[in-house]
Amino acid sequence: MTEYEFTISLRIRHPSVEPRTITETLGIEPQHTWKAGDPRRGAAGETREGAYRESYWMGRLMPEPGLSSSRLSVESVLLQTLAQLRRSHAFLEQLSTDGGVAELHVSLFVRENFRLDLTPETLGLLGRLGLAVALEIHPHSPHDAAPPPAS
Repeated sequence: MTEYEFTISLRIRHPSVEPRTITETLGIEPQHTWKAGDPRRGAAGETREGAYRESYWMGRLMPEPGLSSSRLSVESVLLQTLAQLRRSHAFLEQLSTDGGVAELHVSLFVRENFRLDLTPETLGLLGRLGLAVALEIHPHSPHDAAPPPAS
């Protein structure tokens, strides 16, 4: 089995929902939030021109990147996450009905070719919960040193 590192987060965009409502409903602490109409802010917290057009909420579903193993994989964490989110099905369905989008964002850090198998069970749960999946694949681990300069 090829080893890879990965992280998974839940991202929600919505025309107007209050981020605190998402946090309370899902029971997941967010890393980034803003509400539609709030003044835009830069990475350092400085005010930028304009206001956010939609609400945004992002929560990590893993405390730190995980290294794949026989017991830990993207597939296993996705299934655990979907089981946890199943209790919030009505809320996720309402978000979608109101024009919102919820997605599981998977970042994969790979060193060589690998295979990701999503079972019909996983795909069915994603569909029933109205969750999109975004895969972001990086050719190196976030812990790798910078490559040496070309000669």
